Amino acid sequence: MGNGDPASGDRFSGELALVLHAHLPYVRSGEAGSLEEDWYFQALQECYLPLLAVLEAAAADRRQQPRLTLGLSPTLLTLLSDRELNARFLPWLVQRQHLLEQAPPEHRDAAEHLAGQLQAIESQWLDHEGRVVPRFQRLQQLGVLDLITCGATHGYLPLLRQVPEAVRAQLINAVREHERQLGERPLGIWLPECAYYEGLDQQLLAAGLRYTVLDGHGLLHALPRPRYGVFSPICSPAGVAFFGRDGNATLPVWSAREGYPGDGAYREFHRDLGWDLPEEQLEEAGIGSRRPLGLKLHRVTAQGCPLEHKQPYDPATAALRVHEHAAAYLAGRASELSGLAGSMDPSPLLVAPFDAELFGHWWFEGPQFLAALFRQSGEAGVRLVSLREALQQRPSLQVCRPSPSSWGQGGYHDYWLNDSNAWVVPEWQRASRAMVRRVNQGVASPLQRDLLTQAGRELLLAQSSDWSFILRAGTTTELARERIRRHLDRFWRLMAAIDTGSDLPAGWLRAVQREDHLFPALNAADWVTPPG
Repeated sequence: MGNGDPASGDRFSGELALVLHAHLPYVRSGEAGSLEEDWYFQALQECYLPLLAVLEAAAADRRQQPRLTLGLSPTLLTLLSDRELNARFLPWLVQRQHLLEQAPPEHRDAAEHLAGQLQAIESQWLDHEGRVVPRFQRLQQLGVLDLITCGATHGYLPLLRQVPEAVRAQLINAVREHERQLGERPLGIWLPECAYYEGLDQQLLAAGLRYTVLDGHGLLHALPRPRYGVFSPICSPAGVAFFGRDGNATLPVWSAREGYPGDGAYREFHRDLGWDLPEEQLEEAGIGSRRPLGLKLHRVTAQGCPLEHKQPYDPATAALRVHEHAAAYLAGRASELSGLAGSMDPSPLLVAPFDAELFGHWWFEGPQFLAALFRQSGEAGVRLVSLREALQQRPSLQVCRPSPSSWGQGGYHDYWLNDSNAWVVPEWQRASRAMVRRVNQGVASPLQRDLLTQAGRELLLAQSSDWSFILRAGTTTELARERIRRHLDRFWRLMAAIDTGSDLPAGWLRAVQREDHLFPALNAADWVTPPG
């Protein structure tokens, strides 16, 4: 691959790696119509299924070469493969379709457009019999996707490091579940919140993980300073490759204030029929409380425009804007790559990581933006690559020690360690040490082994960083606090039953195993202290 005119279409000045992180916490609920179930079904309807449709259509078009690195978290994979949970998706979708029929007349165009999208989602679901994970697997086999993993339950690893076995258990169970679901061991990982601490690379390598992504300062503050900044990956002393986020390639896409999603033509996220319809109509539809329904019929209109003044959404105008923004984004990347190419020996690489849920959920037009990138990238002179492909093309990397960092607010660990959520960190540590101590001692019966295995699941679930994030964000804080306490309480009851032989209430263990039944291959030995 040589340097050339970025607009020529057949020569490239460098490459662009789009990296998406698809994740939801374990929000499985046995209660149909729960808020947690809504979170999952809305992400399925707005993001994951539209994304699959876009990728499959691009893969079928020989004129395109779609490439994407996609992280599928183990908890999301568990939800996507849960037959009992997913059996409720179509009734949920039909319920939304009926509610959409009650939209005000001035929103007819937007309502018809959304009804078409819901119908397409229903058809897609039926055509594939509700099986989502095999579709991702096939796209990886076609070379369209490079599927990577995450922490088992998205545990914030720098805050678990005081008990190294806890970090290892997050990584081992992530790799094991990825391979069980997708048939191939992952080589890459999206570190939860892109959070890194010194020495984590050794844990990654031990788990068979060879590359990951950090925020830009994770590379720019590395020692020694990387010769090419964030525009080429580095290799840690342990032999793990690290890619750095390029701010210029990400800001236009993720920023609602400075980027494309804030354009007045795009669909408004916060205005929803769940707030606008009379409560009687919601109750008649079986929705007992006001909440977002994923039925949005207004457009952004203008920055700072109050919700009550938002104007009706015009799908045709939004579609034109998507095409324009995709062209502008690619032109910006081609210019950036062209400017770098003359001063770099390896071909420059721009890494643009995002939460997958941005595309479709937060930014409704996001999947179509990706479709436009796949169509236009070749003509714009921008080669799309996966992270795995980028490494294969760079057999030699500069050895540097990455800097501790995260991509959260402030760039380090403040968002998960503050007045609202710091209380949970010593709880994680105390439970993790108890788990390690008991595993090292061993158990005396098959029942104790079952109890300890379930205790491992509850410990992993309690460590989910999502609940700490919610506590800091101040949204559904009671739900987050209840989830943390629920899993810790179950953990300690299981440990007490092992240590003291106390009886658990009849049916309690079976009920907990049925509700928290992720990671079927989990082994309590994952927490054992290695010799030496």
